[in-house]
Amino acid sequence: MAATQLLIWYNEFSKLELNNFNELKRVYGNASIVNNNRVVFNIKGNDFRLVISVNFLQSACYVIWFGTHKEYDKINVETIAFDTTILTDKKI
Repeated sequence: MAATQLLIWYNEFSKLELNNFNELKRVYGNASIVNNNRVVFNIKGNDFRLVISVNFLQSACYVIWFGTHKEYDKINVETIAFDTTILTDKKI
């Protein structure tokens, strides 16, 4: 399961004070920087991919997408949008 590894990434990343992509790459050398301020992280030994948008001025990041490496190969990382339905769909 990726939950533990994702939480480890979150705990590490949320403690950092990064001002730009150069600083981010110094900490996460394997991260891939793409357009639209997006960054792709490998999670759990590259089994999973996490796509975030970084706002350095506000010291914030926003999760855009998370899935397996196989699922990642099917998306366009530059244009994929956050699926807002996960915020409103209610599971019974």
